[in-house]
Amino acid sequence: MKNKSRKAKSRYLQNIVKDKIIKLFKLPSGAIRTSNTGEGEDIKLLSLTAKRVFNYSTECKNSEMHIGLYKNFKQAKGHNHREPLLVVKKNRDPALAIVTLDHFFELIERDD
Repeated sequence: MKNKSRKAKSRYLQNIVKDKIIKLFKLPSGAIRTSNTGEGEDIKLLSLTAKRVFNYSTECKNSEMHIGLYKNFKQAKGHNHREPLLVVKKNRDPALAIVTLDHFFELIERDD
């Protein structure tokens, strides 16, 4: 994959997340921006309001290398009708909980 294509693919996911945050918290578009390559976290919270309402450091990865995670998530989804949750753990690293992006924003909206 060419570097330009890789960056565009990454920006696509960053923009989806940025737009969901802006819509959910009714923030002005200038309150959040996406980062350039190598600039740290992918979603830059620029206003104090944005930092208060969305207390997450966000990293976006749009890659085929995570195919095993999707297979495992699909397995969790197939068990029953409840919301799927995938928990992954690696030696000497904390466990991670994986849910769909839409469900994540539904949880934040309920908490708000």
